[in-house]
Amino acid sequence: MDEIPVSPPTSALLQTAYNSLARRIFSFVAGAGFSDLRPSHGNVLEPLSYLDGQRLNELAATAGMTPQSMGELVDDLERRGYVERRADPADRRAKRVHLTDKGRATRAVAAQAVTEMEGRLEALLGDATYIRLRAILTQITDAHTRDAQP
Repeated sequence: MDEIPVSPPTSALLQTAYNSLARRIFSFVAGAGFSDLRPSHGNVLEPLSYLDGQRLNELAATAGMTPQSMGELVDDLERRGYVERRADPADRRAKRVHLTDKGRATRAVAAQAVTEMEGRLEALLGDATYIRLRAILTQITDAHTRDAQP
């Protein structure tokens, strides 16, 4: 019996597209002298580049990971000098994860890679489609954020 080809779900297409873009950005960062990083480190470095000083459980939730797995990544990045844990001023028992100077340097390189990638996407899709894609992705993200509110 012949199998009927099935189109991948939208979530799989989005994940594949994200992974492709993330790999290119990672390659750019690694090529700029940060070759000790692994792609999985992006689960820590990327969200900290937008909002430094997050708690481990916040980073884990953003990445869709367990706090234990996120802790292993943070431990590894801390050993490599990219992040440091500091006491949370609101709760001295808790820690917040912050970028070090070395971690902030990766942010600057990654920003260059992202700018280049955005230009490639815009050239590939054309201005109108690129703008519409960003609007649609923002709409999806906003709806998800609203749904996650208590």
